[in-house]
Amino acid sequence: MRQTVAPAEALSKPTELDEIGAPVEVRRHAGARRLTLRVSRTRRAVIVTLPVQCDLNEADSFIIRNIDWVREHLDRVPHPVPFHEGALLPLRGKIHRLVFARKRETGGVVQRSQSKTGFPELRVSGHVEHAPRRLRDWLFEEAGRDLDGHIIHHSRKLGVTAKRIAVRDQSSRWGSCSTTGVLSFSWRLILAPPFVLDYVAAHEIAHLVEMNHGPKFWALVESTMPRMQEAKLWLQRYGLYLHRYGLAERKSG
Repeated sequence: MRQTVAPAEALSKPTELDEIGAPVEVRRHAGARRLTLRVSRTRRAVIVTLPVQCDLNEADSFIIRNIDWVREHLDRVPHPVPFHEGALLPLRGKIHRLVFARKRETGGVVQRSQSKTGFPELRVSGHVEHAPRRLRDWLFEEAGRDLDGHIIHHSRKLGVTAKRIAVRDQSSRWGSCSTTGVLSFSWRLILAPPFVLDYVAAHEIAHLVEMNHGPKFWALVESTMPRMQEAKLWLQRYGLYLHRYGLAERKSG
């Protein structure tokens, strides 16, 4: 269900307080009546929202007054794992080690290879400075390829057709279905075991029949994806960790 939220105005570039060691974003919100504080579970950032009439200097002191709360909640959020050489990255539920080839190789942008010791490798060809972006683009394509196959399967079983499929870098949900039949999915599903991606595909296809989360909807999902409960539990337990992976954030300054 979509909720209408008043626009928030970003008042400063992300900064970092030595006291917490995490990015801080200060925003002014037209509908805010008091200062509020939250920790993003997907970006490991501290977000302070201010009323329109509040002075910006109040943000830092507000964080300091609530520093124990901030630290406690930050400790619950996994540290990010940027796309750097040597990083360990799950692909379809199996851990791989990133290797930057530093030159163009035949066989595609990213190649999977077995390592004699340790984890299998994802070898990214091309210049090192472009390797993270090339890997991200490849993961988007792989997610789209896998989703296409599962969506065709579930669409046939339920007798429906999606208008369009989009793969996005979204953090609030794993998938969504618009009233016009457009399905959107998070690229990070390619990091999870295949049955999890399959479940999210079945979930959104079922919304083309039932645009709700009532008993009929869940019965539809389970009829086309018997491992529904197992996949839901996996996402509840491990889904947050998939948001650790991605391009390194650029530091301002």
